[in-house]
Amino acid sequence: MALTQVDQGLLSTNAQYTGFKNRLINSAMVIDQRNAGASVTQTTSVIYSVDRFSFNGSVTSKFTVQQNAGAVTPPAGFINYLGITSLSAYSVPAGELYVIRQAIEGLNTADLTWGTANAQTVTLSFWVRSSLTGTFGGSLRNSAADRSYPFSYAINSANTWEQKSITIAGDQSGTWLTTNGIGINLFFGLGVGSTYSNTAGAWAAGDYRSATGATSVVGTSGATFYITGVQLEKGSTATSFDYLDYGRSLIQCQRYYWKFSPLTGGRFNNGYAESSTSCLGVIQFPVPMRTAPTALEQSGTASDYVVRGSAANNVCSSVPTFQNANVYGSGFAFTVSSGLTGNGAFQMRAATDAGYLGWSAEL
Repeated sequence: MALTQVDQGLLSTNAQYTGFKNRLINSAMVIDQRNAGASVTQTTSVIYSVDRFSFNGSVTSKFTVQQNAGAVTPPAGFINYLGITSLSAYSVPAGELYVIRQAIEGLNTADLTWGTANAQTVTLSFWVRSSLTGTFGGSLRNSAADRSYPFSYAINSANTWEQKSITIAGDQSGTWLTTNGIGINLFFGLGVGSTYSNTAGAWAAGDYRSATGATSVVGTSGATFYITGVQLEKGSTATSFDYLDYGRSLIQCQRYYWKFSPLTGGRFNNGYAESSTSCLGVIQFPVPMRTAPTALEQSGTASDYVVRGSAANNVCSSVPTFQNANVYGSGFAFTVSSGLTGNGAFQMRAATDAGYLGWSAEL
């Protein structure tokens, strides 16, 4: 069989192909394991709406985040977006900030060789829609929070999808991780005080989340900010969005978070009773996680969980607890008030649709 020479242009990062051209995960906002489309109110802690996109703010309850908030028609080629709605007219002080963020793993940005003389140029592109117009901002930042590139973009027409593109020369300074830690942080500002803002369009030493003078979404009660199709790619030109099939997008997300919801009567796994009140189980993750989880998420209600024996259900008396984990799986325990036979085999089940177990390895 004759071998055909492959055009090297087809192998370049900017070629029109489906692969890992886009360094962001779930940036078409399709996967929402945690909330299944429900609205989430911002707190001072880092929490998630759609997978891989977190948000937080200095003072609680200044905005909500929801997949497809407002039920507007997404831009052509997309079926989902991330929607932010301001809850008040808040004047952001100098030392406060309100942002959405995706932290990109260093293993996925190593070829950019940032922090060296060979630092590669990248282009950020996205679709955005807001009830406000004006100049908006965001930034790229390293894990040490001492190198930042604030950027700005204009929204020209209210309540209209607009596509934006920003080309950024790679940073030749600072430390940029190429491990399973944070390689690059991407922020979109929703209201950022002067302490965390700097001049757009240049690298700066410091922790900056937005551009000086950017529009504050949280400054207008009821203001909306919608975004989708976010792409960060190597090169100086924005190319077509790197669509992935749903299955691959889900697998990428599950490296960082997995939620298992078997619904009422569904089995988490089989377990064995170490005593009359405790049943231990082990579960394998669908994909190896970024790092070993250190905690177990659950519904917060003990009666959402049950240990099933041959004759009866034993409703849990406390919520499931974390035992141990590595990147491949985790041990967990269900506790009941009585009724288990030591060393006996039992099924660990969800008693209601609300019962779930979740593991996080987020950056």
